[in-house]
Amino acid sequence: KEIDFQKATKYKSYHIPSRANPDLTTLQYYFWRENFTRAPTKNNTYPVFPSNEPYEFKFDLIENKTVKKQMETKPILSYLFFEGDRIIIDEMSPKEKFGKFMNNETKLRSQSMGKSLVSYVLGHAICEGYIESVDSKISDWNLVKDTLYENHSLIDILNMASGDQKYVYDSAALVNGKMDYNYRGSGSDIDPISVQQNLDFIFKNKKPSKKIYNYNVMNTNLIHNYILFKTGDNFQKILDKTFKEKARIKNPVYFYKKSALKDAGNADSMFYATRYDYLRIAKAIMDDYQKQNCVGKYLKEIYDRRIPKKYDMSGKGKRGEPQFNRTYSYGGQFHLDYPGLEDKIVFGMGGYGGKAILIDVEDSRIVILHSQHFNEKEFKYNVKKLLIDPIKKG
Repeated sequence: KEIDFQKATKYKSYHIPSRANPDLTTLQYYFWRENFTRAPTKNNTYPVFPSNEPYEFKFDLIENKTVKKQMETKPILSYLFFEGDRIIIDEMSPKEKFGKFMNNETKLRSQSMGKSLVSYVLGHAICEGYIESVDSKISDWNLVKDTLYENHSLIDILNMASGDQKYVYDSAALVNGKMDYNYRGSGSDIDPISVQQNLDFIFKNKKPSKKIYNYNVMNTNLIHNYILFKTGDNFQKILDKTFKEKARIKNPVYFYKKSALKDAGNADSMFYATRYDYLRIAKAIMDDYQKQNCVGKYLKEIYDRRIPKKYDMSGKGKRGEPQFNRTYSYGGQFHLDYPGLEDKIVFGMGGYGGKAILIDVEDSRIVILHSQHFNEKEFKYNVKKLLIDPIKKG
């Protein structure tokens, strides 16, 4: 009632285009649209309900002028910095920007950070015995028969190295003078479509090319739905193990479902959680790595088996990545080896619009930043000061 969304710019794409410079009303409209217009139900989500004993954070808060200034001038929704065993910086967008729409119980959209969370679920599925290892082939899954992915091992799919670059990619590129975000030579969007539909439409009777890094959501959808296939009626148990028991979430979290039957591959990587539950999950990842338990060994293996991106690190080329997840390597659906953090083991998640989670698994530092929009000009927050320096210097 307070904001006239009729005045907001409505773009043809579902999200604000990365190069756009929208006004505040448009930013607010897209935040509202992404977080509140699709009500989660038992029919359209795979939910996980709160732990009986949610993890409670300790606080030792300081005021950081740089963070506050960035919150005032950039479309940042939430910023958390965790070090040791407590939260050090805790900021939310001012009321006049996004604060009027959100509080600590608001579910925030993951965008592509959900890719990394799917990988974390896979680690639990392996450790619970549903899948043998990251070297397991997915050829026992009937959906991939006679497709490009039929004989692939999970590790190649985890590393976005399926040899599918002739047919699909997520990073923006110029195709015939226009920006194309998904299929090479096609404007189709693979994300809302079931795995079966995508496989039949694009990848049937196709052969893989050289296995190089090619970031795209099709690989994540394959992993997520292979877990769904292998766990069968126990898929919910794996989700509960990951988020309810391990991360000890305080509020419900959920992955969305695609508009398809389970057997067609309807598990979506789009994830929603509160700002503190994202931190609980990130801390669980850090704890697993440090404890050297089964999931920790999985995390170490995907780190050790990471591959080089070989992308344009300047960000100026047509296949570059945005600065907040521009790293030298990729492993197990995590961004790894950040410039400026070469001597650290940092597991990174990145999502459209500037969403980022960095986890320093050795020095126990975590940064979680949710942003509504990010580009390389007016809407570029200070990546060095908000993401890199806190992990590097504490």
